[in-house]
Amino acid sequence: MKENTISYKEKLTEIDEYEREPVPKKSVKGLKSFIGMVAGEHIAGTEFIIGPLFVLHGVAIGDIFLGLFIGNLLATLSWALICAPAAVKTRLTIFYQLEKISGVGLVSIYNLVNGLLFCVTASAMIGVSASAIGLLLNVPGPGLTDLYPTSFLWILIIAFIGLVITIVATFGFDRVSKFANIFAPWMPLIFLAAGIAMLPSLGINSLDSFWEIGSEKIWTGVPAEGQTKYTFWHVLIFAWLCNSSMHIGLADMSIYRYAKKSYYGLASAFGMFIGHFMAWIASGILCAVALQAGNSNPTPGEIAFMGAGLSGAICVVVAGWTTANPTIYRAGLAIQALLPKFKRWKITMIVGITATILACSPVIISKLDQFLGLYALLASPVGAVVILDIFLFPKIGLQSNLASFKNIKVNFSVLGAWVIAIAASYFIYEYSNADFYFFVAVPGWIIGGVCYLALAFIQQNYMMKKETVKLTSTVK
Repeated sequence: MKENTISYKEKLTEIDEYEREPVPKKSVKGLKSFIGMVAGEHIAGTEFIIGPLFVLHGVAIGDIFLGLFIGNLLATLSWALICAPAAVKTRLTIFYQLEKISGVGLVSIYNLVNGLLFCVTASAMIGVSASAIGLLLNVPGPGLTDLYPTSFLWILIIAFIGLVITIVATFGFDRVSKFANIFAPWMPLIFLAAGIAMLPSLGINSLDSFWEIGSEKIWTGVPAEGQTKYTFWHVLIFAWLCNSSMHIGLADMSIYRYAKKSYYGLASAFGMFIGHFMAWIASGILCAVALQAGNSNPTPGEIAFMGAGLSGAICVVVAGWTTANPTIYRAGLAIQALLPKFKRWKITMIVGITATILACSPVIISKLDQFLGLYALLASPVGAVVILDIFLFPKIGLQSNLASFKNIKVNFSVLGAWVIAIAASYFIYEYSNADFYFFVAVPGWIIGGVCYLALAFIQQNYMMKKETVKLTSTVK
């Protein structure tokens, strides 16, 4: 037992995740690795939450299909044209790249916020998986709108799932990718089969009747009691920007730094159009069936089991795992950047335990959309800063990686741009009475970029003049 324990620790210690150096050529991955990972991550248990949200908030049938198509297309392009090129050019994590630009003092705040929000996201995935296992073991779990755990047995299920996910994440990108590739191929089929199987119970027996009955019984355009009305714009922006922290916010540099080519960002289409299109449609159908049966507060596990029986419940369990694994991996990298002397696997272990504790509170799941929106608000301006610093600054004569070049702890042009962009975005959010912080992620990205460019010009010109005066005085 002792030998096994030592062997386990040694294996974890030997894993090099290149936290503070570029990923070398020998460690880059092929396209297949990214297809499996993004498909596994975005065909998640949370699809059984988000799809029903659109039904409960009264999205019309035309709005759901058109909004999801355009929104997911924009999300795919954001990964392919913004995130992946930055990751492949630097081959660094967003955390270390930002440290070189902004300084260790400022990046510490960013990493702490990132780590906490990643923990919240991972805890929601753990809770979703637990809803399916609880169903199989006849342990009632909390519904979509409940705020507290239902029993001690429920907490034990949460602990078991959190342990499995954490162990996989401690082994790094390679194991996380392989784990996702094992399960990604069959999960979409479960979602699709479950949705199709339930159509007859709504009276839909042909493609011709799908649109007419779907508009009457699924996406009716009328919100459920107590819910606000969602429109085409809600659907489009939700699909495009619910992962904005990962694409325009560049959090997925931690993943795509392993890509051979930047066009591997297009692999995200497998996650978007299968997970955030087909799976949201399928889970919306299942939610409508549950509502028709009198269940106004179904859990993800109940929805999946109703559509595909045991296979559906297992799909929810695995879908939660394949999403939580890379999320905890990212959280481990974020926190490890704060504490570079500690081994990544030890930090990841602590992060996994934290996410598991948070998962015991169902309020995390019920407020998931708000947490993701807040994350988007904070991360978007940072993404713009990094993109400008990598691609634009060398072309216009500004110094890239200023904090690293000048050995400064806080780059005030980055701090100013970040604060101004968040404040302006929050003002827009309040003034426009938007439903999600997602809605202001793009304005925040643009404002952050413009402010950083302007402040960097002022800062670097001032530094240059100061050095010139100093040099002149020395010569005299």
